[in-house]
Amino acid sequence: MAAGQFGGTPILILKEGSQRTAGKEAQRSNIMAAKAVAGAVRTTLGPKGMDKMMVDTMGDVVITNDGVTILKEMDIEHPAAKMMVEIAKTQDAEVGDGTTTAVVLAGELLKQAEGLLDQEIHPTVIAAGYRAAADKSLEILKTIAVEVSVKDAEFLKKIAVTAMTGKGSGTARDELANLAVEAVKAVVDEDGSVDTDNITVEKKVGGGITDSELVHGMVIDKDRLHPNMPKKVTGAKIAMLNAAIEIEKTEVDAKIEITSPDQLQAFLDQEESMLKGMVDDIMATGANVVFCQKGIDDLAQHFLAKVGIYTVRRVKKSDMEKLARATGGRVVTSIHDLTANDLGKAGLVEERKIGDEKMTFVEDCENPKSVSIILRGGTEHVVDELQRAMEDALRVVGVVVEDKMLVPGGGAPEVELALRLREYAATVGGREQLAIEAFADSMEVIPKTLAENAGLDQIDSLVALRSQHEKGIKSAGLDMDTGEPVDMLALGVVEPLRVKTQAINSAAEAAVMILRIDDVIASKSGGAPGGMGGMPGGMGGMGGMGGEDY
Repeated sequence: MAAGQFGGTPILILKEGSQRTAGKEAQRSNIMAAKAVAGAVRTTLGPKGMDKMMVDTMGDVVITNDGVTILKEMDIEHPAAKMMVEIAKTQDAEVGDGTTTAVVLAGELLKQAEGLLDQEIHPTVIAAGYRAAADKSLEILKTIAVEVSVKDAEFLKKIAVTAMTGKGSGTARDELANLAVEAVKAVVDEDGSVDTDNITVEKKVGGGITDSELVHGMVIDKDRLHPNMPKKVTGAKIAMLNAAIEIEKTEVDAKIEITSPDQLQAFLDQEESMLKGMVDDIMATGANVVFCQKGIDDLAQHFLAKVGIYTVRRVKKSDMEKLARATGGRVVTSIHDLTANDLGKAGLVEERKIGDEKMTFVEDCENPKSVSIILRGGTEHVVDELQRAMEDALRVVGVVVEDKMLVPGGGAPEVELALRLREYAATVGGREQLAIEAFADSMEVIPKTLAENAGLDQIDSLVALRSQHEKGIKSAGLDMDTGEPVDMLALGVVEPLRVKTQAINSAAEAAVMILRIDDVIASKSGGAPGGMGGMPGGMGGMGGMGGEDY
């Protein structure tokens, strides 16, 4: 352990039970852990990738093909493995797709680095080479990228299909891709940015995948408050309240002494008239639909039902914000301040039954900047996986609408990168050249894995791809059905440029970070304070501490 001999007395600088792994051993351990994580998701890559079934401690089952979902569901202990999970999370947060690619790349970069470490090349040299190669990769990618116009709905649809392929939505991909493209086009802001949070995805079990639909407005997972309220309101004027329609109980402790029944009645009448006043205030603005974020008193419900106002209460804050965007109204915090100008407008507000649940639809908004997609499927697991596929598709289409840059899929960019990086390595020379070549070799793990998952021969596929790229056909990728190299742009297998740049960047950064660690000091959790407490006989129990490893 961390003990030095000093006049025959061991000096301990670490708390008892702490473990320290240093040098080569620490690097090996970290690289092994990172490779194991990459191995776990590797088989899910590509359209022919397999799915994983995760069962948690409660016995809940998740069946998915989505890299980041798999890694989040896995209970990972090892600190280096946790860094791999971070890569996937970042990739998901930034671009929404390509999580598996990023993790597999990082794993392969570390595997290649292992070979270099065995040749006694210093981690710092490898790190410098990897960084140079990553920067060069981003330059090269820009040369293969193709610009696309946002008006080209067909192209956007192909991107959505590529993002969904392999995620359980096999049969109805086209319909779902259409929904994704329509939804994204509806929420584009004036400055061309896309916030996919403005697209609500509601999932309901029942029906088939093809029963999924896009609503130009909002779907709120609530039904109307009172059976006497109208089920359907056309030409809706919507009041959105962030205030309770009930009598506030006073904060101050006040006593009201009531001595006769008349006084009690007067007190109750006063409450009633206050509630009626609130409802009258709402009516006076011309509102015929109320969405309330807080509670509504039973008596107020009765008044609202009596005048035929469709009311929903306890709506989520996020839903209120989206409603305001969809209907062009404003969320108001005080009922007295509500004016006709604050009301949102919609052609139709209606309660409908989807499956066995009732939901409120707000439709036919003039220019909805917020829309909803309802996903249907036969079982819970199908719907969950559809939702993950849909989220990816929405994010990816959003990214393309913002950046307008695409690269071919099917392993084409990686093979091109490998080729160009090898040329670049030759110009660098020195030991860094070896690191850049290792980076180039790592890139080829993507086409190899795609081929392997589709049941094709890795080597044959890679050789065929390389020969096409050497002839200068930059967009040649792997056709998963035939195993032949095909022009991916013509085939319509395309991805946003940002998915690739982000994946390569984060994989390189994580690999470099893990490589530079040469010492792992893990303190024991939950030990007695000062490490002195629960040891038998005071300072005894120090034996057998040495050769522990995790």
